[in-house]
Amino acid sequence: MNDDLGLFADPDARADERARGRKSAAAAARRAKAKRKRTILWIVVALVLAGGAGGAYYGYRVLSGIGSYEDYGGAGEADVVVEVKDGDFVSAIATTLHEQGVVASARAFTEAGAQDDRLTAIQPGFYLMKTKMSGAAAVTRMVDPAAKITPLEVKGGNVLHDITALDGSVTKGILSMLSDASCVELDGAKKCATVEQLRDVADNADPQALGIPDWALPSISAAPRENRLEGLIVPGLYHLDPGASPVELLRSVLTTSLNRLQGYGIPSGTGATGFKPYEVLVVASLVEKEGKTKDFGKISRVIYNRLAKGQILELDSTVNYKLDRPIITTSDEDRARSGPYNTYSAETRGLPPTPIGSPGMEAVKAAISPEAGDWLFFVKCETDGTTCFNVTFDEHDAAVSEARRKGVF
Repeated sequence: MNDDLGLFADPDARADERARGRKSAAAAARRAKAKRKRTILWIVVALVLAGGAGGAYYGYRVLSGIGSYEDYGGAGEADVVVEVKDGDFVSAIATTLHEQGVVASARAFTEAGAQDDRLTAIQPGFYLMKTKMSGAAAVTRMVDPAAKITPLEVKGGNVLHDITALDGSVTKGILSMLSDASCVELDGAKKCATVEQLRDVADNADPQALGIPDWALPSISAAPRENRLEGLIVPGLYHLDPGASPVELLRSVLTTSLNRLQGYGIPSGTGATGFKPYEVLVVASLVEKEGKTKDFGKISRVIYNRLAKGQILELDSTVNYKLDRPIITTSDEDRARSGPYNTYSAETRGLPPTPIGSPGMEAVKAAISPEAGDWLFFVKCETDGTTCFNVTFDEHDAAVSEARRKGVF
């Protein structure tokens, strides 16, 4: 049996060896090393009994010298962006910091933060650090909220373009927000992907290079160029590498978004609707724009009922999408200018060519599984946005009159 630690050696045999005069320096060194290993092993055993395997492993590392300990002094030198990935433990974060030159060793970070519970609460994302920081300085910086680069946040109904209200105020679109989120200042120099660069990529880049899946490619190819990515970036937070190119930024956001859509049921759960996955995404965007969450299932059913009857959709939201206006109603002039997004026209019967905004999970699920009902009409009938649903036009007309009386629109 191989007994490198010498735990099972016969003491009489060792005495015989000494008697035979085998006291060379090499043998003495081996015995000293074995003695040290036996001491370490018994300490490990004690730690296992007292505090569990985790404490034992840490103790073994420290006592046996596994894992070098080196540390810089001071608060650091040059700016550097570091990514914390989803599921990273403190040890993984420490390794990343070491590999990117932030700390001299992973142990410098883990030991400096051993008593700081905030380290276990570090969220995924990108953090602005410095090279050659002491372990303590790196811990202090990592738990400082100011170190985390603000992610892109997309909300339900957001669109790619900026929207200008009637009073002249501007609501930033997804591309403008993405430009803002891409900015970082490294050693005094600010770097951003501009809105113009992102727009050029959105309009002209190869869809496959952006990660567009097969189920969306035909519709993307046929869509108006400036609207082709609409609806493919769903609500949520997007952690961005601020040093990435415009193509990389959009591909990263689209990849994350399309993974979310898969979780919501597009494309896998759309078969029962009788519509293609991209068409269901379009329906979800209409649902998102047309009402409150509690009414999504019924709004979805109205849309499908109208499509089934060959009835034009007559949705102001599609007209206003093309005109970039956040209002409820439209005029005859507005409809004349909205082209293929004019769902009041028999010439554009059916769904618009693209989604008209970012549909959230609830809207997608409503588009996949609409409520059962015969409704063909709906209107916002309360000032809080509540929607009224009706089967006949006369009922709908009465609901519209009542809504106007209440000042809903």
